[in-house]
Amino acid sequence: MIALRLAVAAVLALFATPAWAQLDQVLKGLGIGQQGSGLSDVKVGAGLKEALQVATEKSVSLTGRTNGYFSNEAIKILMPEKLKTVEQGLRVVGYGPKVDEFVLSMNRAAEKAAPAAKKIFWDAIGSMTFDDAQKILGGGDTAATDFFKRTTTDKLTAAFKPVVDRTMGEVGVVRKYKELMGRFEAIPFVQSQTFDVDDYVVGKALDGLFHVVGEQERQIRTNPAARTTALLKEVFASK
Repeated sequence: MIALRLAVAAVLALFATPAWAQLDQVLKGLGIGQQGSGLSDVKVGAGLKEALQVATEKSVSLTGRTNGYFSNEAIKILMPEKLKTVEQGLRVVGYGPKVDEFVLSMNRAAEKAAPAAKKIFWDAIGSMTFDDAQKILGGGDTAATDFFKRTTTDKLTAAFKPVVDRTMGEVGVVRKYKELMGRFEAIPFVQSQTFDVDDYVVGKALDGLFHVVGEQERQIRTNPAARTTALLKEVFASK
């Protein structure tokens, strides 16, 4: 029941400043009362907004820094599966350090791109519909993350791609890739490989970012210590 109240309040609180009569009418139409929580509906709606902002801001902070991807084994960008044969062949002939440099450079590109996500996430929070809020609060531990995947992936891809392209040029990703391919193809009896490194890094960067957003969402839902503001503590303690 609190989830439904929260969903209604979220839409009303995030998009406008409706009269209390409108709020009461919607709540009564759904058969929802105050349930003795002691929290106003506007406060509950603000709590949802703040929870999503805290989760996404922390996620961007964790990923958008040096080693944000590279030192996190859960999201570290590795050699593509398609190039595993290339990696194995190069390591066998002594080019392991060059492969490691290439892997590091891909992660650095993702780390540079991650900060662009904050505004896109917050714009999505401001554009939530009643149905979105209801699904987030009545769904599983990563319902908000699923919402962000659905509503921001295209925009994040568009924002990440130029940053990744530029950064990969700065840290030499493409150069390192071409160098590795040249050395691999110099090995007798191997077949040449083609691969779009840019698209791969952007895709993996988004996968990693959403993974961290999901972790942060779970923390706020289940761990009181992750509720870092007074409003979050008050609202989520009542759930």
